[in-house]
Amino acid sequence: MNQIDNFPVRHEAMRIAGEKVVTEDRIDVVSPYSGALVGTIPKGQVEDVRRAFKVAASYQSKLTRHERYEILQKTADILVARKDEISDIITAEAGLCKKDSLYEVGRAYDVFSLSARICTQDDGEIFSCDITPHGKKRKIFTVREPLRAISAITPFNHPLNQVAHKVAPSIATNNCMVLKPTEKTPLTALKLADILYEAGLPPEMFQVVTGAPQDIADEMLVNEDVDLVTFTGGVPIGKYIAEKAGYKRKILELGGNDPLIVLADADLEKAADLAVAGSFKNSGQRCTAVKRIIVLDEIADAFSALVVEKTKKLRYGNPMDPDNDMGTVINEQSAILFQDRVNDAVAKGAKLLYGNERNGALYSPTVVDHVPFDCELVREETFGPVAPIIRCKSVDEIIEVSNSTAFGLSSGVCTDHWPTIQRFIRELNVGTVNIWEVPGYRIEMSPFGGIKDSGLGYKEGVLEAMKSFTNLKTYSLPWE
Repeated sequence: MNQIDNFPVRHEAMRIAGEKVVTEDRIDVVSPYSGALVGTIPKGQVEDVRRAFKVAASYQSKLTRHERYEILQKTADILVARKDEISDIITAEAGLCKKDSLYEVGRAYDVFSLSARICTQDDGEIFSCDITPHGKKRKIFTVREPLRAISAITPFNHPLNQVAHKVAPSIATNNCMVLKPTEKTPLTALKLADILYEAGLPPEMFQVVTGAPQDIADEMLVNEDVDLVTFTGGVPIGKYIAEKAGYKRKILELGGNDPLIVLADADLEKAADLAVAGSFKNSGQRCTAVKRIIVLDEIADAFSALVVEKTKKLRYGNPMDPDNDMGTVINEQSAILFQDRVNDAVAKGAKLLYGNERNGALYSPTVVDHVPFDCELVREETFGPVAPIIRCKSVDEIIEVSNSTAFGLSSGVCTDHWPTIQRFIRELNVGTVNIWEVPGYRIEMSPFGGIKDSGLGYKEGVLEAMKSFTNLKTYSLPWE
């Protein structure tokens, strides 16, 4: 018996129009670590989704900015007060270790508290019209108005924070949202819905539907009441959404293949710390995880030795053990894929330095050196705890290799050489360049998003999401 076996099974309902809606057919939610049942959810159908969107589109929130502030801040405070309970749910259904799930609750606090503060700020603009010879004595004013209904679809890797990044800006802009969390990790989203209602949110403003993607996913995209679809997840599904949703606004935060670049002048201890943290936090299951470590050949031997040394200190195993640094990946199928990709890289000339051990969904932190830049391990997004080291002979080659994949989300750079830093900022084809930080570094308010196969260039982050979730109306008045 382990701690996950003691997790109380949660038999959940959908949250539609303030009601808890159940269905006869259910979907099991199991622990990736033990295979134990941790919950069940309704297998909703198209009619459930249509009802939720009809409710959302028919409801017009009258919440003042101050009332929205109070709801968002109270939600943040409840999350912190119940962090152990909520992190247990994340760990049970996602297999993420307690260190990671507690950190995620803290990040969600930031999302809601920052959204609370921002929604009290007036977002209107004023333009004087008498500034040219052809102008008039008038002023143009802007005001942002909510949409009819927002459709949100979230993945498994951050069951709380991915939802927070969609619902908090929605509340801040007085919108109504219908969420379909992944059936792999839906329990956290349902818990968040209850916390929002407890904080005073009208239930029409946030509803949660659950079910099998083949049954309800298309309705989340084509429903006539939906003005905007916001999706975080894999590239193939993102491209499907882009085609299927048609004439609707779409915010697609897709995959990444983010490099950490290490140059000869870098403090190798510091760079190795960033490489290990970026590769293995959240079991490597982050779109902004370090998925390629691109190193100048002259310092690669010393650097790879440090990465191995630091990786060996990580503890992994039962995700409920508070001393472990890493839990599982989302399922055994994913762990097998990572192991196969490492084996393929080794067959193509890479050297396995540590790890590549698997037991079910438990996959060890793994370090591989001399990785060919075009093998599957680093050409595709390997969404797990692998640190692949690619050696290059020049900055020119590093930039070429970094830009060689279909992805363009983020990057990290370890150097103090200012002209080269400027060059990386100019020439890396990504949405974000972080100097002396992991690719994923940001605050919850700052713009975030990718280009190429990583997204359409529209940003997330609280401020950008609030802009995307509104219609901008202008009006003008005579003004002496």
